[in-house]
Amino acid sequence: MKNILEISKMLNIPEDEIECYGKYKAKISDEYYKKLEDKKNGKLILMTSINPTPFGEGKTTQSIGLAMGLSKIGKKGIVVLREPSLGPVFGIKGGAIGGGKATVEPQEDINLHFNGDFHAITSANNLLCSVVDNHIFNGNELRIDKDTICIKRAIDMNDRSLRDITVNGKKLEYNTGFEITAACEVMAVCCLAEDKENLREMLGNILVAYDLDGNPVYARQLEVVGAMMALLKDTLKPNLVQTAEETPCIVHLGPFANIAHGCNSVVATKLGLKLADYCVVEAGFGSDLGAEKFMDIKCRKAGLVPDLAIIVATVKALKYNGYMDMQNINEVNMEALEKGIVNLAKHIENMKKYNVPVMVCINNYETDAPEEIEYIREFVKKYNIPVEISRAYTQGSNGTVEFAEKVVNMLDETTSNYEPLYSLDLSIEDKINKICKEIYGAKDVVFLDDAKANIAKAKQFGYNSLPVCIAKTPASLTDDAKILGRPTDFVVTIRDIKISSGAGFIVAYAGNIMTLPGLGKSSKYKDFR
Repeated sequence: MKNILEISKMLNIPEDEIECYGKYKAKISDEYYKKLEDKKNGKLILMTSINPTPFGEGKTTQSIGLAMGLSKIGKKGIVVLREPSLGPVFGIKGGAIGGGKATVEPQEDINLHFNGDFHAITSANNLLCSVVDNHIFNGNELRIDKDTICIKRAIDMNDRSLRDITVNGKKLEYNTGFEITAACEVMAVCCLAEDKENLREMLGNILVAYDLDGNPVYARQLEVVGAMMALLKDTLKPNLVQTAEETPCIVHLGPFANIAHGCNSVVATKLGLKLADYCVVEAGFGSDLGAEKFMDIKCRKAGLVPDLAIIVATVKALKYNGYMDMQNINEVNMEALEKGIVNLAKHIENMKKYNVPVMVCINNYETDAPEEIEYIREFVKKYNIPVEISRAYTQGSNGTVEFAEKVVNMLDETTSNYEPLYSLDLSIEDKINKICKEIYGAKDVVFLDDAKANIAKAKQFGYNSLPVCIAKTPASLTDDAKILGRPTDFVVTIRDIKISSGAGFIVAYAGNIMTLPGLGKSSKYKDFR
């Protein structure tokens, strides 16, 4: 690894804009990107995927591999990623720093407590919860109705025992729970804030409860925002690291895409676009989750225009979507591949809805048979879009040269006419219907009573014009993780709605999705020695 100051020099970042955290990590001033306002943006490349196997599709690995490949062919590229959460690090999935020869370094430092960002967000969130309880305990001047408190405490760990808890203290008793830090609204606020003043305003706008007359109560009314800002004083500063081949990399903040909006920070992405000619970003899980939220929430809010969407697919996941047993997934099975490849078709169609150029990347495994790869290539040709193999995992940049060249050529030859899927003028129900029917392929959407009641509240208090963030299983296009492939005759059930007035979107909970995952029977914490 190079000293991090050498990496910053590669990007022409002045040393006084860098705060070193040891030899190999640094934070960049959160104001620096504004000093580059007159500099032309690079190309914005989104990495998304099909519905993955339980082990992921390798979007992070391919994002890193593409950035390294761009450097290999003499282009100035940078990769901008989300930070890992301790939940999946010790859970089923493991870390989030890529894999094989396409990683970001230093791996352990990034996977665990990376520069304190998650800790600061957890602390700020829990301070707000504590202040709400304290306000009620000490007289309750705002007349908060404890049974309407709509924020939860957070923990950066998979711990199912904390999903439902009862606060049982003197003068105060109510039912609540924890959610994972990656799903809390403070995380979303930090990701979407443009600067410290914007952060302060957004934190103040967090809806915490309703009073006894049914009026909303906001964080700013509790006079806690200044203390939250103190905890978050360094959190808006993007983190600079490097890939295994010393390509610059920014890793900053990390909302999950299944239960949150799934994108790295606006500040990090905008900075990456100023620092390089090609900025590669990833959005969590498949196009039905992270990519949809990237397009409809993040890009809309931040004024970003994606130049290319790349859909990562593996032979394994396509066969898995054809209902092939995971125990035999490495065996050649053309029948399962033919059944499962319709999932890829849906994700291609999804990305085309945004009028952005689309490409398919086959994340190649040594177990992939030539006939399986060829079948995918021929299938993608029907959509008149490029498809390329990447061997980033096994070969690093040497395995991504052709991939990188094809990306550069495509960006030279195409133009993005990006537009969001839906208008903000639509009702909350119509926005949800549009996402569920057009992106998931649902026949219909059912709203349960809690969802109906909270939609009515959102409209009553002026939040109808917010975009929608749907929390849904990543394993399926439906809200049922067991239904694979490309189902069509299904109904999505919206069981509840949350107004994230600070972050600026409505969260809709589909099916039985939970905001605090549990550890699996076989989890990655066993791998630590």
